[in-house]
Amino acid sequence: MALPSASEPHVAFSDLETADLIVDALYAGGTSGNTGDEPISKLIKGVGNQGGFRYVGWPTKNNVKLAVLYTSGGEVDWPDHLDVETGTFTYYGDNKKAGQSLHGTPRAGNVLLRDVFTASHGTAADRAKVPPFFLFEKAGPGRSVLFRGLLAPGSPILTSDDELTAIWRATAGLRFQNYRSHFTVLDHSLIPRSWIQHLLAGGDPVGDGCPDVWRAWVDGRVYRPMLAPATTVIRSKVDQLPSDSAGTAMLEEIREYFRGHAHDFESCAVAIWRLIAPNTGPVDVTRPSRDGGRDAIGRYGLGPSSSRIAIDFALEAKCYGAASSVGVREVSRLISRIRHRNFGVLVTTSYFQKQVQEEVHEDGHPIVLVAGRDIVDALRQDGRTTVAAVRQWLDQSFPRP
Repeated sequence: MALPSASEPHVAFSDLETADLIVDALYAGGTSGNTGDEPISKLIKGVGNQGGFRYVGWPTKNNVKLAVLYTSGGEVDWPDHLDVETGTFTYYGDNKKAGQSLHGTPRAGNVLLRDVFTASHGTAADRAKVPPFFLFEKAGPGRSVLFRGLLAPGSPILTSDDELTAIWRATAGLRFQNYRSHFTVLDHSLIPRSWIQHLLAGGDPVGDGCPDVWRAWVDGRVYRPMLAPATTVIRSKVDQLPSDSAGTAMLEEIREYFRGHAHDFESCAVAIWRLIAPNTGPVDVTRPSRDGGRDAIGRYGLGPSSSRIAIDFALEAKCYGAASSVGVREVSRLISRIRHRNFGVLVTTSYFQKQVQEEVHEDGHPIVLVAGRDIVDALRQDGRTTVAAVRQWLDQSFPRP
């Protein structure tokens, strides 16, 4: 869940019906103590006051005028995620429990996802029928929300197969499917009230008041993402460890599994790195007798399959407890073994000292630092969201002798 800062614009509950939508502005909820305090339904009349999918019109009738995606950021089994650096938003559909088909949900959210992603790869006329999507995220206090941007289905950095994927989950032994979708936050900081009213009245989405970035996407499927490179590169201990009890328990399960034979964690660290960096090629995990500071050496592929180049990397793995940090000595050893045009990866179930991060950043060392929270995030994005799921993965992938 995003937390507002003092520098963010704030819009009072009484002003919602006439307000523009400003990226990262906080829109206040009411104080009556009931669902009437919900601000999104006041900002955009007709979208309703609950659920992740909210829209005007109906997906099965192909007449949705605009759509709202709302995320609380708190569903660990369905980890919606906004990557502000790349402008990519990952959103899960509304079939979140067993007992119904992929497209058989009461709100027909997955029908909407299916149809808009299909249309996004069609003609300009097809995309003209795609409703603009507006992203809101839960924020305190009360029912307040943040507006996070105008979304277009799809991404300039993903293949069409990866943009919308039907994934399997299981509850109480029953399997079911749900969608994992990827949207792009378009580079437009203010959505005028006039365009919202135009859409609600059934007007042409690319008519008067349409943002140029939306028109460019409709006309040619051109994505202009809102990119926000991070300025804070030094993470605190808190920022490097899971922020919730479920994530903490998942990480502790990994530590316990490899307790007493930490060298075996190296293969697990390689698997985690593959989740983070899918283009990783062959990796050789060194034997204990050969370990000279590199727990694994591998190759990472760049470019199209017809003309791919491989970059060598060295990986080290540290299966530490939450109270033990990775310090300068461990990172210096990895740095000393990186050759020209190679890079290094250090994966730990713990966290990195501030001095380590500062030296890597300031000296420009090509080292990727993967901390405990990054491990949990990678596993969750891969669908392993519980301790039991992590234990099953460990048992199957790294069986003990």
